Amino acid sequence: MNEGHEEPPKLPIRERSSRPGTGRHRRPLPANLPPDAPALVLAVPGKAEEVAAEVAAIVRLDNPQIDLRLVSLGDGGADLTQEFTGIAAERPTAGPAAVVVPLVTGPHPRVLRAVRDAVRQSEAAVKITGPLGPHPLLAEALHVRLSEAGLARADRMRLFNVTSPVDGIIVATAGGDEAARGADATAVLLAARLTLPVVPAALDGVPTVRDAAERLRKIGANRLAMVPYVIGPETDQERITAAAEAIGAGCAAALGAHEAVARMVCVRYGATFGGFEDFDDLAE
Repeated sequence: MNEGHEEPPKLPIRERSSRPGTGRHRRPLPANLPPDAPALVLAVPGKAEEVAAEVAAIVRLDNPQIDLRLVSLGDGGADLTQEFTGIAAERPTAGPAAVVVPLVTGPHPRVLRAVRDAVRQSEAAVKITGPLGPHPLLAEALHVRLSEAGLARADRMRLFNVTSPVDGIIVATAGGDEAARGADATAVLLAARLTLPVVPAALDGVPTVRDAAERLRKIGANRLAMVPYVIGPETDQERITAAAEAIGAGCAAALGAHEAVARMVCVRYGATFGGFEDFDDLAE
């Protein structure tokens, strides 16, 4: 207690750092891109319908400086080849004309093969990014989808005094066996968030959703939930619903146009150049 008349010394004021943010909340793209920045091409498995259009709209809203093109792979890649050729004709030949981001969360051989074929046939200078995942942002989005469906706790701060509605989670992928293997890291990230066993499965490969369910039940997890680790165009919704019903599991919605998906599109585009400092050095 201060018994005198002097005021206690004031604590120093902490000033905000002038450095740009770091970590996963850092802005993935600079506010001003060079005028010759490559186009961002979103390659969509199947038809470029509502979900893909919503993802593109979010990217454009947050990054109006990007020349974004939305292209469907529904025809096997012919439209993508034509798009690359047109973009290359509009841009200087010294640097890459476009960066193509496949709109998939993990390995998807059919999609990636179609993209590579389109690049080769167009003979344009195009860089291909990896899939959007794995990444903590996508694991967080899966958690959100589970909580929206009432299949997981929404509050991570009360993990030890709130009963979980399920005791095992299946992360269901599309893209065959390779996609299921690629979802291992995401399953680990989601398990850490939920403190529950989480295993990956393929809607169109092995391990199947039924295989994953049997694996969970062998360790005592009988109340199961499935969360589709897909954006939407990669697979048919009926296949997702049927897979969950066949094992008696609750099912969350696909990632869809979650903000994390749009952000990861920008992360993949931006990471291709590591800062956008000199496009002339990036020609292939």
